Amino acid sequence: MKRIILLVAATCLLSACVTSPTGRKQLMLISPEAAIVESRAAYLSTVSDLGSKDQLSSDKALAQRVATITGRLVSVAIAEYPQSAKWEWSVALVDDDKTVNAWCMAGGRMAVYTGLFKQLTLTDAEFAQIMGHEISHALANHTAERMSRAMATTLGVVAVGAMSDNPNMTMSAAGMAATLALELPNSRTAELEADQLGLEIATRAGYDPDAAVSLWAKMGAVGDGKSPPEFLSTHPAPQNRQAALAAMAVEVRKLNPQGQLAPVHPVQILTADKKP
Repeated sequence: MKRIILLVAATCLLSACVTSPTGRKQLMLISPEAAIVESRAAYLSTVSDLGSKDQLSSDKALAQRVATITGRLVSVAIAEYPQSAKWEWSVALVDDDKTVNAWCMAGGRMAVYTGLFKQLTLTDAEFAQIMGHEISHALANHTAERMSRAMATTLGVVAVGAMSDNPNMTMSAAGMAATLALELPNSRTAELEADQLGLEIATRAGYDPDAAVSLWAKMGAVGDGKSPPEFLSTHPAPQNRQAALAAMAVEVRKLNPQGQLAPVHPVQILTADKKP
């Protein structure tokens, strides 16, 4: 039985590699489709909780701004990644001026915190860079990748438990890995990938790629290093991020040198007046 468990674990790990949009090999034990299903349930629960606590914004002007900019990015995402046309694109506008954060789950379900605008005084192009980055995490299947990392840990624990004849340790550690699967931060490799893809998407949508550099300068200045924004806790910053983005911007600008704005794809904005 031990040999069978070890063989199954090894086979799964060796046969579950796929290629990301940038050509990177990804460990994918959890399918992107399964990640979308899990993300949908988590998103609806999160938004429902925010709504019940009156934590969704009622700022109609901000909601329209978010819808317009995000809608242009989604138009590009669908054109470049046709499988995302089936996604339920939406943004929950969270009324929290103290939190500088945004995220996008598998399947195009997003959240934006009002603190982004309150504390960073974002230009449209800078906000486009944030959302392009977040959308890229979803397009590159980073949610499924994080879940797969947890699953790989689980398989390793199962194998070790089988060898040590300690099933209680195996089940306890495996359960912990499953619980943390959706809470793991992205790897630095995934962050760099989202930087590249996000910069391309925002530029194709008509927004200045140089805004990626000014955005991260603002992000680094928030709290003067004493209280870093929530965004940085789930988005570990690679070294020399601004320099890397500045270098990429020179080439990426060629994708849309005139800065022609993309059409606005309908995106559901969840606010105090419009809940799921």
